[in-house]
Amino acid sequence: MARSDTAAPAPSDPRPDPGKTDPPGNALGHGLKQRHLSMIALGGVIGAGLFVGSGAGIAAAGPSIVVAYTASGLLVMLVMRMLGEMSAAHPSSGSFSTHADRAIGPWAGFTVGWAFWVLLCTAVGLEAIGAAKIVTGWLPGTPQWMWVALFMTAFCLSNLAAVRNFGEFEFWFAALKVGAIVVFLGLGGLAIAGLLPGTEAPGTAHLTGDGGFLPNGTDGLIIGLLASVFAYAGLETVTIAAAESKDPVRGVATAVRTAVWRIALFYIGSMAVIVTLVPWDDPDVVARGPYVATLDTLGIPGAGEIMNVVVLVALLSAMNANIYGASRIAYSLVERGQGPKALGRVRRRVPWAAVLASSLCGFGCVLLSYWRPDDVFGWLLNMIGAVILVEWIFIAVSQLILRRRTEREEPERLTVRMWGFPVLTWTALAMMAGMFLLMAREPDTRVQLYSTGALVLVLAVTGYVRQRRGALT
Repeated sequence: MARSDTAAPAPSDPRPDPGKTDPPGNALGHGLKQRHLSMIALGGVIGAGLFVGSGAGIAAAGPSIVVAYTASGLLVMLVMRMLGEMSAAHPSSGSFSTHADRAIGPWAGFTVGWAFWVLLCTAVGLEAIGAAKIVTGWLPGTPQWMWVALFMTAFCLSNLAAVRNFGEFEFWFAALKVGAIVVFLGLGGLAIAGLLPGTEAPGTAHLTGDGGFLPNGTDGLIIGLLASVFAYAGLETVTIAAAESKDPVRGVATAVRTAVWRIALFYIGSMAVIVTLVPWDDPDVVARGPYVATLDTLGIPGAGEIMNVVVLVALLSAMNANIYGASRIAYSLVERGQGPKALGRVRRRVPWAAVLASSLCGFGCVLLSYWRPDDVFGWLLNMIGAVILVEWIFIAVSQLILRRRTEREEPERLTVRMWGFPVLTWTALAMMAGMFLLMAREPDTRVQLYSTGALVLVLAVTGYVRQRRGALT
């Protein structure tokens, strides 16, 4: 399939400039509105990992989980600012994969693009399993596979119909998630102040008692820090979706500029409320989830079922977004000559072949979880464990290169600028390197690090060999 770029290569860069932007004649549509992008940006930071997965981080780090989420949140803010700068200057459905292609070379775009596609497809399967478990809890006796198939089919058809369908689903999913978090923070704030009927202000009893602020020492903080980093995955979707909006530059700029308060409010604020109101070593924090444990402490009736509904919405939202993101990344790779041409087929401005392939791969992961849970599926989960950090490194390196090039050749495109460039970009890279060292230090994450490293190495070598042979341009 022909490549999607139309701009001539810059004189200082002799090779073609793939995906400089998605051009006006792009086969994909522009059906997303600003309200869709705004809610995708908001909802993208609220996933099932926040509602349920954060419990393990709290159990390890205790009250210091607030420090862990603050540190990882600062890193994510820097990454989003870098990605926003490049995506506002050159909107593309390939997002960071396209930027890596332009900055480093085709092999880099190939590597990070396909690694991210594997991550998203696997995540789709995990989210389908999680959603099915919640529904079978309400309707015992119904088979999980039936609900998995239903959810997969629904979101596959939704993404096949038109991009605005994806936008509408995400708009309402995100609205529900945001509403739930706002209500939670409001109730928690009232309880902390002693203004919620039937509760007393806890003061600092749970922050400094129960073993202190660092009950498990720095080891516990490190585990909490690593857990918090991976909870932020999903923020990239808005830069992928912006390419299919009527005003992609404005959409990306708005999303990036509001990233700071979103992260501070939803993640750091939630963790602060939870550890202030509930003992960090309460078994329910892990067993039932930190939000359920907190609402139970406040005497909110039906807290468990309320949060089950919210978690179900978060899982379905993530499924929808990941099928969308995987299909657009795959389509962009094909358009740049870095994937099977069959995946580039478009009908009614939707990359239907990439949508189908991404959905089927997600369903394949579900089947593996049933058939080979202890070996193949476990290996797959380990393989995607550190992909998000690899992606962030490619984003930072790409931004270092493209910022100088854009300043030199097209300074008017820098409508969003990375703060404190290049110092903060290098600082972010140092923080990522530190995360890798911490992963290598912990036995559980060390396996993930090595497995992800193997995946990335295979893709990088494949991409580089194909580039040398002229198969990648």
